Amino acid sequence: MTKKQVKFTTGSLIIVATVFYLIYTGVSQTSVYFFTVSELINKKDTIYDEGVRVNGTVVPGSIDQDKSNLKVNFEITDSKKNLLVHYEGIIPDMFKENIDVVVEGTVDQKGNLNANTLLTACPSKYEAEKKELTNKI
Repeated sequence: MTKKQVKFTTGSLIIVATVFYLIYTGVSQTSVYFFTVSELINKKDTIYDEGVRVNGTVVPGSIDQDKSNLKVNFEITDSKKNLLVHYEGIIPDMFKENIDVVVEGTVDQKGNLNANTLLTACPSKYEAEKKELTNKI
């Protein structure tokens, strides 16, 4: 191999290694575990301060909302167990009781979820309208 080929090969290897390193660190820093409420409660002792994502239904009568400070406390359930969620931020317009939500955050030492993301699922009324349209066609 000539001196030019060695430099080119070495430079290429450094670039490829750097790209793979950036991809690996980016994925490892942004990845979170996805749980149901029961799974999270069963593992809460082992995942303190780790990013988690939980799917559940808002328990009726559990919403305690402070609109002036954009804070809300509520419980979610998977029909087996309940989990208390503390969220501070912009609350979605569709957030209400008995709606499916996905919350993302960390579990504190008490076993509560301190959420930094709150997402609501689309209500089923959109699906009903779609069915009516397909029946008319």
